[in-house]
Amino acid sequence: MPPTILQVSETEDVEALLARAARVVLSGGVVAVPTESFYGLAVNAMDGQALEQLLKVKKIRDQHPILTLIPSKEVLERYVLRVSHVAEVLMQAFWPGGLTLVLEASDELPSLLTAGTRKIGVRLSSHPLATGLARAAGMPITGTSANVTGEPPCLRAEEVLEFLGGGVDLILDGGGTEGGKGSTVLDVTVHPPLILREGIIGRDQLLPFIPGL
Repeated sequence: MPPTILQVSETEDVEALLARAARVVLSGGVVAVPTESFYGLAVNAMDGQALEQLLKVKKIRDQHPILTLIPSKEVLERYVLRVSHVAEVLMQAFWPGGLTLVLEASDELPSLLTAGTRKIGVRLSSHPLATGLARAAGMPITGTSANVTGEPPCLRAEEVLEFLGGGVDLILDGGGTEGGKGSTVLDVTVHPPLILREGIIGRDQLLPFIPGL
């Protein structure tokens, strides 16, 4: 069954569309939503069955921690064990935006989310639909790229429909995304912090905050 597609424009009641998409997420469904670079696949990050469905859609066999988008910085302490000083400084400088911080995960997080690493990558997105969906759901959502593993991420709603089809329950069509690099992933559980993936935020932008990176 093809997914529902909700066109988002200035003439639409965006809050109503986000509320509708949030209901899908909270019922265990998969929603495609635009982010700063690509479309992402959002499920309830606290729902183990929804995470299993996400892995099936992406055809992931070798599990890795799943990037998570939070509704606000204020809720972060519910899902991680601690936020270091360097993490606070980086959040102040780069959130909302394209920096994913790897932090020590709370024991309450589903094992599929952390892949048994006891760590979780979290980000506050600067895209209004991605963060708006997390806020409408009232909890963290996954933000992994909308694609089958090994294939290019989808840049437009039409590509999500073509390549993922019935694996997605709803698509928030916010137009084309910029593409390019994904978020930069920085592990701040180690000293000095370690760049796991250099993306939107370049090493040169991080250096003033982490000398010797």
